[in-house]
Amino acid sequence: MSAVMQELLQLLDLEPIEINLFRGQSINLFGKNVFGGQVLGQALMAAGRTVEDRLAHSLHAYFLRPGDATTPIVYSVERVRDGKSFTTRTVKAIQHGEIIFTMMASFSIAEDGLDHQMPMPTVPAPEELKSELELRRLVAPFVPEKMRAMMERDRPIELRPIDPVNPFALSPKPPHRAHWMRSQMALPDDPFLHQCLLAFASDFALMGTAMLPHAVHFMQPSMQCASIDHAMWFHRPVRMDEWLLYSMDAPSASSAKGINRGLIYDRDGVLIASTAQEGLMRQHELLAR
Repeated sequence: MSAVMQELLQLLDLEPIEINLFRGQSINLFGKNVFGGQVLGQALMAAGRTVEDRLAHSLHAYFLRPGDATTPIVYSVERVRDGKSFTTRTVKAIQHGEIIFTMMASFSIAEDGLDHQMPMPTVPAPEELKSELELRRLVAPFVPEKMRAMMERDRPIELRPIDPVNPFALSPKPPHRAHWMRSQMALPDDPFLHQCLLAFASDFALMGTAMLPHAVHFMQPSMQCASIDHAMWFHRPVRMDEWLLYSMDAPSASSAKGINRGLIYDRDGVLIASTAQEGLMRQHELLAR
């Protein structure tokens, strides 16, 4: 079994501390700040703990303050509406007495209806690609020593990029990217758990798509990068322990912000979910002029 995947499952198993209140722990994936996908996954789990017999169909979230990876996060759920077809919840994530994140999530009953989707792009199979961990370990010797452990650390979700970016050999590229992803171990047959894990994984690499045409990277000291908001729509059932293709594009960047979109497909080409995220990508040397 994957120790890092077991750790993620424990993070999503929130501690109930009062009616509509839950406590979640954190893992250090990218430094002192909490990974945005962790807060997305935990907040969705908190909302779902107050809902019966319905799965999520959408979420809309804002990252308001950086999260502290050394401190638990308290999730406060407001039961906004329990309708015949839709259930709505608002979640606030709190640390050090301040709201760091807010999300509205909607859950719905399963219904038959009109059905179509955008086709999956043609890409190499995951078996033909190196994992992101292998690629990170290739460049780890060239990063500062304090960042090396983070670069070499295994993660609960395995990624296999289609066209990897070398942060030390950047050149302008079209604002499109894709990777395969799946959990590091087989998972229980809990549809909602798989949705929460997909929310966690949906934050990997998405914001960087808008940086590709400008040949910049979040590892550069001059770049200040952060997720501003995140939206997600769940279209069809998902299994996170099977390969999923995450196809991303970035139609615009302006005013130190970039808009990124994603489509997530299963191995058979079925569209599972869609995402959208705006990210801060501020260049400090430009501000100093």
